[in-house]
Amino acid sequence: QVQLVESGGGSVQAGGSLRLSCVASGRTNSYVMGWFRQAPGKEREFVAGIHWNGFTADYADSVKGRFSISRDNAKNTVYLRLNNLNPEDTALYYCAQHQSPWRATLKGPFGSWGQGTQVTVSS
Repeated sequence: QVQLVESGGGSVQAGGSLRLSCVASGRTNSYVMGWFRQAPGKEREFVAGIHWNGFTADYADSVKGRFSISRDNAKNTVYLRLNNLNPEDTALYYCAQHQSPWRATLKGPFGSWGQGTQVTVSS
C-alpha cells in the first residue's frame, strides 16, 4: 500500500498563504489524488481532488477561488496552495489517494491516507 507523507503546514495570520505537499512512496500517476481536512470537533471534509491527468480539479465550495491543487507525477507529489486563509481553515490537512487507478471521480472514494499536517490560522 502506498504511503503518503504531508508537509508544509504551519501557523499563519489571516490573509496569509501556505503550500502543502504530499509525497507518495509509490507511483501515483494513475490515481486521482485529494486533500481533506478535519477541524477539532468536526468531521473530516473534502477540500480538493485532482484527476490523474493533472488538468481537472474539483473543490469544496468553502475553498473555491482561494485554494489550488496541483500535481507533479514525475515526483509522485501533490500540492495544495492555500491563499487568503481565515481562522475557519484551521484544521489537520490530509492527503489521500483514490481507492482505484484510472478512475475519474474526483471526490473519491479514497483508499490510502497520510498522517496529516496541521494548519493554524490566527485572526
